[in-house]
Amino acid sequence: MGEERPTVGLALGAGAAKGIAHIGVLQVLKEADINIDYLAGTSIGSMIGGFYAAGLDLKWIERIAYQINWDLLTDFTVPRQGLIAGKKVKAFVQLLTKSKRFSDLDIPFAAVATDIEKGEEVILQDGLVADAIRASTSIPGVYVPYRIDNRLLVDGAILNRIPVNVVQNLGADVIIGVDVGFDFQENKVNNIFDVILTSIRIMEQEVFDKRIIEADVLIRPEVGYIAPQDLDRAEEAVAAGIEAAQKALPQIKESIERWEEQ
Repeated sequence: MGEERPTVGLALGAGAAKGIAHIGVLQVLKEADINIDYLAGTSIGSMIGGFYAAGLDLKWIERIAYQINWDLLTDFTVPRQGLIAGKKVKAFVQLLTKSKRFSDLDIPFAAVATDIEKGEEVILQDGLVADAIRASTSIPGVYVPYRIDNRLLVDGAILNRIPVNVVQNLGADVIIGVDVGFDFQENKVNNIFDVILTSIRIMEQEVFDKRIIEADVLIRPEVGYIAPQDLDRAEEAVAAGIEAAQKALPQIKESIERWEEQ
């Protein structure tokens, strides 16, 4: 029987508004006293994960999710590399992460982005957390790409929708992944944002289907009916995250116990 508990890593996946379900997952894990030792996120997963790693209370994150709307995150620009400049998102994230650097975080954290010029996955875990989240959430065609260390970065979901490999490399023994994009359902396509978001979602799924996901537990909130842009359905997303995480708790505890018995 092992004497030490295993380290637990949590990988929060991409999915735009669907990813608000991550808040419910985090609430359940915290209430069950499952400590998160390593945290990684892609796109919306990087935003919610970054807030949590920075020490923001989950109830506050939930309240913010219920009040946020696209007007607060949208600053249109002359389309050159994207429709939205992204300065509002950067300011919003920097405020909520309290301008913390990765070295200031309560939990070791990494955000995943994509170098659009080289076609490479980029793991961000140095410097200002807000810069990393801004890069990781840069949906191609919607938000202007973000440059860090001479790399032009966009949404990490293009190559790695659920960054379980990242928390594994950080040192986690038991890995929990949260997939908010698995249940693709038909959503209305009314404007250019819908076209871009839905197209990327379809491409992400194709990449994901060919990727081996080595998570001990994969939590899948049922949010397929929520469109990526539906921020006004935040309460439903959180509830779906809570329900899925509660169902996964026995498997999570079993994975931890199994490791302890090694």
